[in-house]
Amino acid sequence: MPLTRDFKVTVRERLQRDPSFREALLEEAVDCLLSGDIETGKSLLRDHVNATIGFIELGGLTDKSPKSLMRMLSPTGNPHARNLFEIIGRLQEREGVHLEVRAVRGADAS
Repeated sequence: MPLTRDFKVTVRERLQRDPSFREALLEEAVDCLLSGDIETGKSLLRDHVNATIGFIELGGLTDKSPKSLMRMLSPTGNPHARNLFEIIGRLQEREGVHLEVRAVRGADAS
């Protein structure tokens, strides 16, 4: 059975209209990065940037070229931690949120 809409288009439209969905995607991206799933984390950050701020505006905020930022978040990209955290910081500012990390032990970790 064929899909009636492209999944990425559906997600992009929801990200553009739903602030809580944008916040959840950003949170999930950072969670993936912190748990070692770098590829998924970069992919989620890329989706977030594409659907919201765009790489041109992000480049202006980070003083980096948009093409360089796109490469960093590509599947083969290998961004320095400094660059990755700067991207995350700018996205938090743009969304008006502050993500926090907390330690969880044992059975509470799931």
